[in-house]
Amino acid sequence: MSVKYTIKKIISLIKTELNDHYPFQEINSFVFLLIHHYFGYTKVELQLKQDEEVNDNLAAQIIQDVEELKINKPIQYILEKTEFYSLPFILGQGVLIPRPETEELVDWIIAENNNQNQTIADIGTGSGCIAISLAKNLNQSKVYAFDNSSEALSITRRNSKLNRVKVHSKFFDILHKENAPDKTFDIIVSNPPYVTEKEKQLMHSNVLDYEPGSALFVPDNNPLLYYKAITDFALQHLKKGGKLYLEINENFGKETAILLEEKKFQNITLKKDINGKDRMLRGILK
Repeated sequence: MSVKYTIKKIISLIKTELNDHYPFQEINSFVFLLIHHYFGYTKVELQLKQDEEVNDNLAAQIIQDVEELKINKPIQYILEKTEFYSLPFILGQGVLIPRPETEELVDWIIAENNNQNQTIADIGTGSGCIAISLAKNLNQSKVYAFDNSSEALSITRRNSKLNRVKVHSKFFDILHKENAPDKTFDIIVSNPPYVTEKEKQLMHSNVLDYEPGSALFVPDNNPLLYYKAITDFALQHLKKGGKLYLEINENFGKETAILLEEKKFQNITLKKDINGKDRMLRGILK
């Protein structure tokens, strides 16, 4: 005879199974995310539905999700979705999970360019979170999303439809200039790979084991690899007076700013994130 699960029993199971793996608050977050994903209940509704029965197939799926959480698989990859800048995004393991500091970068761009008709390029778009958030909030602008991963571009297109915005997604390898666009832009933005190989040891297994290394890491002896390529691209494809926005490695803020200065950008601003770390940079092309 099979066990009859209720939502209350499922919640108890999740908490018991994850107790030795995660802090209390994080477990409560997983409980809500899983229940909301499968049942659509708000936190208030969840309290009222404790005795609702859960069918065997659904219970088995949630138990499988818990087993994946126990081996540190990120909840965003398990549920294949996340939220960024208050918008829903589909995720796959071929793209990075968007970070809060990237939301700060988007917020900065919107604040400086609101109510303007801009042509924007997002280089290394991944899930499309930057490009789509800008297209949604700067809705008079024309936004292009570039990536060297066909899987990432496929996810970007799905997210564009999900959020009902038009984003022009194109294949482009910034390091090899393959399929380089023949357009010029008012704004170029990028959150490229910037974590050095030696910084791997400081990272958690849920990042190292599941997120795409090609979107994260650069050689120790060339930490500005992508920034050099992006600034060279910007010199050719950014309109005069156009703006270049970058998310950066906190350990190379000054070096990245000097790179922009050497490339004849002006009004260079190095901006700290909410945690007081140098994480964003903006320069204007002379």
